[in-house]
Amino acid sequence: MYKIDEFRGRYYFLSNFYNSPVTYEGITYQNNEAAFQAMKVTTDEIRKQFADLPPNLAKRKGRRVQLRNDWEAVKEQYMYEIVLAKFNQNSDLKNRLLATEASELIEGNTWGDVIWGMCRGRGENKLGKILMRVRNELKNDIKEKN
Repeated sequence: MYKIDEFRGRYYFLSNFYNSPVTYEGITYQNNEAAFQAMKVTTDEIRKQFADLPPNLAKRKGRRVQLRNDWEAVKEQYMYEIVLAKFNQNSDLKNRLLATEASELIEGNTWGDVIWGMCRGRGENKLGKILMRVRNELKNDIKEKN
């Protein structure tokens, strides 16, 4: 099986830092990172502050908010729903994701993220697994429509 082991270059579109507007829970964000970081709080007033932020500033702002009480329990579901929204709302990106076919998607990184990605061969690769789940669901949706 072919591996895509980092979301750079031609595979940068898989990254949450890729600028592609996504509307989630009624707010349009400029990228998935902003949408995900906004979910760390429960008020739309604060969430809207993330809408126009580039991904690096959204991540920084997300480190400074008062986390919702249930964050650890809900963050993976939010990531899944936001990733799904990105590819459902952007047909060009959906086609590019589907074009990765059966490749293993690994969010390889050098900054030590061993939860959402993998660093130096270690990590849970939760973002990669979510992307593969979304890809499979999109494939199944296409099969059901045909």
